[in-house]
Amino acid sequence: MSVRRTATALAAAAVSMLVLSGCDSPRPERTVSTATPPVVATTSPSPTPTESANPLAGPYSPTGDLTALANDLDAPWSIAPVGADGILISERDSAQIVLIDTAGQKRVIGGVGGVAATGEGGLLGIAVQSAGAERRLFAYFTTADDNRVVSFPLTGTGASLALGAAAEVITGLPKASNHNGGRIAFGPDGLLYITTGDANQRDRAQDVAYLGGKILRLDASGSVPADNPFAGSPVYSLGHRNPQGIAWRADGRMFAAEFGQDTWDELNVIDPGANYGWPDVEGTDSSDTRFVAPIAQWATDDASPSGIAVIGDTVFMAGLGGERLWTIDPASGAQTREFFSGQLGRIRDVYSAGDGSLLLITNNTDGRGEPRPGDDTLYRVTLVPTSG
Repeated sequence: MSVRRTATALAAAAVSMLVLSGCDSPRPERTVSTATPPVVATTSPSPTPTESANPLAGPYSPTGDLTALANDLDAPWSIAPVGADGILISERDSAQIVLIDTAGQKRVIGGVGGVAATGEGGLLGIAVQSAGAERRLFAYFTTADDNRVVSFPLTGTGASLALGAAAEVITGLPKASNHNGGRIAFGPDGLLYITTGDANQRDRAQDVAYLGGKILRLDASGSVPADNPFAGSPVYSLGHRNPQGIAWRADGRMFAAEFGQDTWDELNVIDPGANYGWPDVEGTDSSDTRFVAPIAQWATDDASPSGIAVIGDTVFMAGLGGERLWTIDPASGAQTREFFSGQLGRIRDVYSAGDGSLLLITNNTDGRGEPRPGDDTLYRVTLVPTSG
C-alpha cells in the first residue's frame, strides 16, 4: 500500500451515513478559582528528563517557578522532545525546526520545504515517533494549496542531529487564512492523530466526507486503521471548529481543546465517531442529544486554547487570547484554575516533560502579541501535587 495518502482519496472512501453520538448525562457542576503565583524565572538550562516508569496520578498545579530554556524563538508553535538530544520546536513563519539541546544551546536542524506562512497557516504541529532504531519527525504545515502532514527521518544524534528526506503522510487537507487546526500527536495506540480546522467552511464540519473540522486518525504511513469509526475514512471525530490541542491521560482517555467563535471555547473528551456539534452548537447545549457537550468551557477572551498536556489527572491548557495557563481536573467535576495571568503573554503550547514538570512556549512574536524582552521563550514549569 502506498505511503502517500491524499485527503481527496480518503474522503471519497468515507461512509455516507453519518453516525451521531449523543451525551444524555448532565454536565457536572464546576467551580472556577484563580491562582496566580508570582513568577520566579531562571535562565540556567536543565537536562531533558526521562519519562518516568510509573505514571503520575492525582492532580498537579504549577508552583510559579519557571526556568527559561531558550529565548528569541520566532513564532514558535509546537514542542516535541527528542530524549537525550533535547527539545524540538517548530517555528510557524520561518518553517524551521529548532533544537534546544540539554546545554541550552539553540540551533536549526532543518527546514520544511513548501510552507506558505500566511495568516494563521505555516509550519504548525510536530511530533516524534520512534520505531525501533529509527526516529521520525512528523510535521503539519500549510502550503499554497492545502494543509498536509509529512515525516522526516531524524539522522544522527547530538550535534549531528538533522532531518532526512520528507515522505508524504496525508495531503489535500482543507486550508484557509485561519482555522487550520494543526496539532498532531501519537496516541497510546501508536497511531497518529491530526486536528483540522473547518477552514471557514463551517457547515462542512458536520460532513464526514470533508476532512476539515475533524480529528483524524492514521497510521504512520498514512493508511486508515481498520477500526476507525467510519469505514475507509481517517475521520475519528467531527463537529469541530478549530481544535489545536490533543492529549491523553494514562488510562487512555483522550482530551481536545478548541477555539469557539464568539461565545465559548471548549475542552472535550474525545470518543471515536462522536460529534461535537459545530456549527450547530457552541459550548454546552443539553437540548440536542446528538452532540457531545464539553466538560469545560470558557469565554473566548479568557482562553483561546491551543496546546494541551495531561500530567497525572490534570489537563494543562495553553491560553492565547487569555494569556494564561489553565488547569482542569476532570476527576473533580472539571474544576478549572488559572495561572500566570498577564505575566507571560500568549501561550501557544504545553507538553509533559515526563518527570512531573511541564514545558511551555509563549507566542508573542506571531503578529498578534506584544513581544517582551527575550520573546518568544521556552520554559520549564515546576509542578507539585495539588492537595485536597
